[in-house]
Amino acid sequence: MNYSRPRFSVCCLAIAAFGCSAPISDSVTKGDDDLATLFREWRAFEAPEFVDGVPDYSVAAMTVQQRELPAWKARLEAIEPGGGPVAEQIDWHMIRAEMNGLDFDHRVRRPWARDPAFYVTIYPSQSDVPAHEGPVIHGWIDLWTYDQPLSTESAEELAVRIGSTPALLEQARTNLTGNARDLWQAGFRSFMRQSADLEAFGEQVAGVSARLDDAIVSAQEASDAFRVWLEEQAPSKTGPSGVGKDNYTWYMRNVHLVPYSWEEQVTLMQRELARAHSSLRLEENRNRHLPELQRIDGPDDYDRRLNETVTEYMRFLEAEDIHAIETWMDPALRAVNGQFTPAEPDEIRNFFNEVRYRDPVVMETHMHHWIELARMRENPHPSPVRSVPSLYNIWDARSEGLATGVEEMMMHAGLFDAKPRSRELVWIMLAQRAARSLSGLYLHGNEFTMEEAVEHAMTWTPRGWLPDGDLVRGEQHLYLRQPGYGTSYLTGKIQIEELLAERALQLGGDFTIRRFFDEFFDAGVIPVVLARWEMTGNRDEILD
Repeated sequence: MNYSRPRFSVCCLAIAAFGCSAPISDSVTKGDDDLATLFREWRAFEAPEFVDGVPDYSVAAMTVQQRELPAWKARLEAIEPGGGPVAEQIDWHMIRAEMNGLDFDHRVRRPWARDPAFYVTIYPSQSDVPAHEGPVIHGWIDLWTYDQPLSTESAEELAVRIGSTPALLEQARTNLTGNARDLWQAGFRSFMRQSADLEAFGEQVAGVSARLDDAIVSAQEASDAFRVWLEEQAPSKTGPSGVGKDNYTWYMRNVHLVPYSWEEQVTLMQRELARAHSSLRLEENRNRHLPELQRIDGPDDYDRRLNETVTEYMRFLEAEDIHAIETWMDPALRAVNGQFTPAEPDEIRNFFNEVRYRDPVVMETHMHHWIELARMRENPHPSPVRSVPSLYNIWDARSEGLATGVEEMMMHAGLFDAKPRSRELVWIMLAQRAARSLSGLYLHGNEFTMEEAVEHAMTWTPRGWLPDGDLVRGEQHLYLRQPGYGTSYLTGKIQIEELLAERALQLGGDFTIRRFFDEFFDAGVIPVVLARWEMTGNRDEILD
């Protein structure tokens, strides 16, 4: 999910924005490595070289990168910390997971050749997770990081960066040789959206810089022409888009460090879907004599309710001693309250707004995302490896799993004891996550087409609150582009629940919910198996 928010800088590397490349012949032969040095140079290697401001994802460039990757793996193996401090071993596994991610991209996913949306560069608003959701091309442009009104310096910088769009999309026509039908067709919508985003940004900054105005127009025209080219090529694309069951399992265990196979995730998602639906029906029966929740009906009511919601939720976290409270948490939540969206009495809004407009506190639990992002800014992890977002969305089960997990956890902790109808909303959200997770799994297993995945998610979402096929296609497109993302909301939640149970047994009478969450947060936004290792001392077998 994306939410607009004022600018703040999540820790990131300069190479992510403009790209550079370490001198390979020098860097891979060093004998005095430490993890911090290797990590810095690895991140530079992972980014392609830029030619005239355009990242080079040509066949020749990608062939060279793939050929040189084993030397980087060997360099990492040479400094494997073995019996050293657990914290250092965790950092080592994080780097190994990223290297496995690039290896998988070259062998299987190949986004530069199979995924037209990979060439989208314009991002007007910040995501609620540590980095972009799904594969992202180096040289992307986060418009939300530029203060408004634009300074002369920012306008000139953007003119150069946005001005490179036509050359990038010209390169993409040569690079895109894949046969993934669903990925190709979804690319139409990605470039329709980029064109609309450029138009809106152009209106926002019109007149600040003639050079920037011209660059935006050229980029929009190039985006529109590229969309037309995708449509013309579409009839020739007939192949599957999923990575396949075995590849999916390998990716989960070696890149995202999620210990469940494709088949195990299907079983888990089926169980969560049935549990959510059955629990919802029991809640509805329990509450059958209570009035239904009424939707927020106007902007004044919306602003009042959303601000009251932040206050209510923060008071609950403090009163119930869920985790340590910092002064920056309340402002982080208020900054993303958003604005009221009008609708007809019988009109279904965006699924999550159907929840939020009935009881904003339910969605506020998921907004833990923004507390997490503020934590990365205010209290970054001391490790250079953990102080920046991991590549390849390796953080997804940890980030989305926490935000989804606390919805149900806070309900069990008493947040909705005085509002039994709100408990129904928690189960509805869980059912929707499980339904779309299964759709994404079946897409990657090449058992569903895109339209079958869309129909499944819509059918299994309670109360008909997911009627928007375009919304579902957008979600499934992300899950196709990024294996594991669709299930991360629940696989992460399940792992966190397992860790909570394990830690409680380990500590006995010394266990508290606050101690658990504070320790969990202190580990950083890393895969749960690594957080478990740091918290309990127990090392998962998938790390062998």
